Amino acid sequence: MDVINQKDAVPFTTADGSTIRELLAHRNSAITQQSLAEARLAPGAATTPHHHAVTEEIYYILVGKAEMTLGKETRAVGPGDAIAIPPGQRHTIRNTGDEELVFLCTCAPGYEHTDTFLEA
Repeated sequence: MDVINQKDAVPFTTADGSTIRELLAHRNSAITQQSLAEARLAPGAATTPHHHAVTEEIYYILVGKAEMTLGKETRAVGPGDAIAIPPGQRHTIRNTGDEELVFLCTCAPGYEHTDTFLEA
């Protein structure tokens, strides 16, 4: 049984500039088709606009306020909001609050730097 505590997951910076702790993925568990990570962004910080050619994502906001941009649409999001991000969609999230933004990110297939394409 694979049980990974958030405190034991080593943080790293993704290609889009967010700091994540990979909770479950092929790198640390029996999971092979998806991944689950906790992501954090400091107040005022944003991920670099990017897309994934293959991976679909779901962001689930735990703490903080943010502005989510998906394609040409931008929307305020906060705790309890789940955001669907289809493959190929340009997206970015910006922390608009005064506290650290904390959200869960699921990816299917699992997150890989090689499937992250940065955009200006």
